[in-house]
Amino acid sequence: MKTRRIVVVGGGWGGCAAAFAAARAGAEVTLCERTDMLLGTGLVGGIFRNNGRFTAAEEMTVLGSDVFLLMDACARHTNVAFPGHAHASLYDVYRMEPEIRRALEKAGVNVRCRASVSDIRMEEASGDTTGDGSAAPRRHIAAVLLRSGEAIEGDAFVDATGTSATPANCNRYGSGCAMCILRCHTFLPRVSLTTKAGVEEWDGCREDGTPGAMSGSCKLMKDSLAPEIRKELEERGVCIVPIPVSPSTGEKKLSLKACQQYALKEFAENVVLLDTGPAKLMSPYYPLDLLRTIPGFENARFEDPIAGGQGNSMRYFGFARCTVTMQARGQVDNLFCAGERGGAMVGHTEAVVTGELAGHNSVRRALNMPLLTFPTSLAVGDYIESVTAMMETEEGRRTKFTFSGSVYFERMRRLGLYSTDPEEIRRRVASSSLAGVLAKPLLPR
Repeated sequence: MKTRRIVVVGGGWGGCAAAFAAARAGAEVTLCERTDMLLGTGLVGGIFRNNGRFTAAEEMTVLGSDVFLLMDACARHTNVAFPGHAHASLYDVYRMEPEIRRALEKAGVNVRCRASVSDIRMEEASGDTTGDGSAAPRRHIAAVLLRSGEAIEGDAFVDATGTSATPANCNRYGSGCAMCILRCHTFLPRVSLTTKAGVEEWDGCREDGTPGAMSGSCKLMKDSLAPEIRKELEERGVCIVPIPVSPSTGEKKLSLKACQQYALKEFAENVVLLDTGPAKLMSPYYPLDLLRTIPGFENARFEDPIAGGQGNSMRYFGFARCTVTMQARGQVDNLFCAGERGGAMVGHTEAVVTGELAGHNSVRRALNMPLLTFPTSLAVGDYIESVTAMMETEEGRRTKFTFSGSVYFERMRRLGLYSTDPEEIRRRVASSSLAGVLAKPLLPR
């Protein structure tokens, strides 16, 4: 059988998961990342398995993904509790990226860093090009074009370019460039495949209708904090320091967060720190002069973003309209979306869930096979189905959806989908007859 070529653009958690899934399915996979490191915001994130993310991680593992096992291997702390969140794991943000890169290369993925995509080449399609027998779009992507002039051809493509990394958005809707880990000025802004392919897109917005949302946390250099804070962080994984001033400034910032699962009053009334290697400060930004008035923070210094005393990166621009298979809707037949590109799906776990499905289905599309959907009897299936439906509405585009809190976690609990019992989760996946589906090759190796 002829080899099928899958091209994934964007090396965040969604893109990495898509590349793993396509490689497991037996395809020849190229992953293009515009910067010199993978994982995107995962380079400064680190939280997983908290609240409903535990359920999602276990379901995905039984379905055949090994990504959460890689996260587990890099965990600094497990079973961490902090306001509104239980049984969290915190991976080491310094170790995680090299481990993922090595694992991708071991899986046979051609990882191309500093490979910034500028455009796509489209061609006419013919016959049933949808893979599900429905009306056939008339065009497909034949190749992505790099800024270097190189063309990378493929049979199917995954857009995992995210919804940030555009300085104009940070300048217009935020506090200017906060000099974050995305490093747009060095590696140039993202270019999304869905935009180039003419797929319908929407901007997410805050409750007041302002477009976009601000990234939800900062990183402090651990050595700039008082010894007792560092000690508690390294021993327990979490340190909560009461703010000895009015919390009004912090309360105003809660509405800015992309990560609404952390928009609780406890995060306004306390400095909440998590140990992910640096000290993860659970606030979108914190004025440095105010932060340094808090005992233990007199010498505090931001690691990411460098301007975390003033603002943070802006996200949630240009969600693409997708189906429950993570296929982009529109006059293009071989394009799939992962992570925030596919909707207001917040977090690493959520990016892995959508990325695994997008990567797996990109191979099915290349083989003209029926596309896979995760059943709604599983949290991961209900999540994708409910979020893609909500993205069709103005209300949905004002909401952020995550397994770990806010609107979707409430839904998980209401539907009885939340579980922390691995055996119960295994039985649930087994009853769907999809156990191991993501680990089974669709092509001979």
